[in-house]
Order: sequence, then structure tokens, then C-alpha cells
Amino acid sequence: MADPAMANLAGLGAYTPAEAIELVSRAGVKKGNMRPDKIFVSAISAGCLLSFAAAASLRATTAPWFQENAPGLVSMVAGLIFPLGLVMIVLTGADLFTGSNMVRISAYTAVAAFHGRLSLRKMLLHWFLCFWGNLAGALFVMAIIIGYGGVFDGASYKARAIEFVTSKQVKPAFHQIFLRAVGCNWLVCLACYLGLQGKDLNSKIVAMWWPIFTFVSLGLDHVVANMFYVPLGLWLGTPHLTVGLYIWKGLIPAGLGNILGGALFCGVYYYWMFIFREPEINIDGVYYQGKMEEGTLPTQSSQESSSRRHLKDVTVDNSRVSSQELKREFHGLP
Repeated sequence: MADPAMANLAGLGAYTPAEAIELVSRAGVKKGNMRPDKIFVSAISAGCLLSFAAAASLRATTAPWFQENAPGLVSMVAGLIFPLGLVMIVLTGADLFTGSNMVRISAYTAVAAFHGRLSLRKMLLHWFLCFWGNLAGALFVMAIIIGYGGVFDGASYKARAIEFVTSKQVKPAFHQIFLRAVGCNWLVCLACYLGLQGKDLNSKIVAMWWPIFTFVSLGLDHVVANMFYVPLGLWLGTPHLTVGLYIWKGLIPAGLGNILGGALFCGVYYYWMFIFREPEINIDGVYYQGKMEEGTLPTQSSQESSSRRHLKDVTVDNSRVSSQELKREFHGLP
């Protein structure tokens, strides 16, 4: 018997949670099978776009009186601005490491791997290329556009950046950054997941905006955003901040925490809830047309995989296929 709540979502022109995680899996297959050079360049683009949003939120919250007397308001303003970064990344199809951990972002590829549609090797390669591509893009924007461009040369802007980076990187302990990173990517991947439920552009943007607003307002740690913030702090001469400190107490705990938060609390959870040992899910009447890959994570029995393959034999008239192809292409699906 169909869940009335799910039926209501379909009636409102949105994909159900089960359909959304199926979309995540299909997008992960496409992302994971991209050419390595394209993944890397796409990741550079994502690092650049997120850095622009990070710089904008930092500069817009340079208000000494409010920083001292109304820090919550400053956090709220930053939270309202920063989501623009993820929106630009998702709508342009760029590859963000923290999204790839669930699937599109790297979270997408994790779900595809658990689903048996993407090999573990391809998933890890996608994560690796996304991480270094994001770092390259963030460093480019930080140094060439922001640094040499003198965007934070003003005394107030420089002081704000140094204070922010000190509170973000120098003061917290290793375990605090790790735990903040878990919560951060839980929300980032949730934003991507909710965005996939929308069928029109406005719905996607609104759905993605608020989970990102939440993580920024809470001051949680995003490893790619910190690829801009912390090097900017080094550029501006933040006291007690070194490259070694950033690697040990920045990249490592934030990266590991982001992977855990995105892959486990979003990717694995929604996969287990809506895909594992459940009937095959169709998207607008179209079942998954790909094949299972060797070397995938052992999450299903071969009997289940075989029964799922039989469900793909669906007859659809040519006019319907054409319209569905357009929808699938919009979502970046194979």
C-alpha cells in the first residue's frame, strides 16, 4: 500500500524520498564514469565557485560592532549568503568532494557503489580527483583573485578574516573540528538530496539553501570551504597558523569528518531506508538501464541483484521515452 505522504509529494510535483535516492544513485553512476581529466577540471570549477561564495560571506560579515555585540546576527547573514556556492556548483554540474561522499558531489558516488552500480575503485578515484581539484580551484581564487586582487587588504576586512580563521582553525581541538565536519557534510548532502526532490529550478534552489544556511550559522567545518579560508589566513599572516597545522588539524579531521557525515548519515541511511531489499524504483516510468559492476561493495545478494535486473523489462512508447530522456538529462542521469 502506498504511503499517503509520498503520494502527496508526487501530487505537489516533487520526487519522493525513495525516488530522490534513486536519482542520487544514477547521478553517482554518471559522475563515477566520467573521464578522470573531466572530473578533475570539474572539481577545480567547484572549488572556485565555492571560494567565491566563501569570500562574499566573509566580506559581507565584516562589521566590527555587530561581531562584538550581535555575533548571532553575523552568523545568520553569512548563512544566507554562503549557500549560493552550492547552488552554483549543483546547477552547473561541477564536482564537490563533500557531495561526492554521498554521491554528486562525492556522496553520489558512495550511494552508487553501495547500490552495486559503481565499483569501489571508481568511487575512490572520484573522491581523490575531487579533493585535489577542489583544493586547486580554492587556492587559485584565494591567491590570484582575492589575494593579489587585494580584496581583503582593508584593515577591517583583514582583521575580520584573521579573527575568523583563528576561531575556525587555530583555537579548536582536533576532535572538535572532526565532529563539526561530520555535522557539516550531513547537512550538505541533505541539501543535495532535497534539491533532487524538486522538479523545477526554484524548488531545487530553495530546498538546497536552508540546510547550508544551518551548517554555516552553526559554524560547522566544510573541508573545501576551509581550503579557501585557511590559506587566506596564511596569506594574511594569521598568528600561530602554519601549513603543518592546517594539514594536521584542518585537512585531515575535516576531510574524515565530512566523509563520515555524508556517506554514513545521508548516503548509507537513505540507501538502507529506500533501496536495500526494496523493489526497483522507476523515475517517471523509467527503470535503471545500466548494469551491475564487478568490485562493488557487497550490500546485496546475487539473487536480489538478478531479480532487480528482470524489473528493467518495461515497454514504453517512443514519445514517452523522448520526454523522459529530457528529464533524465536535466538531472544528470545515465
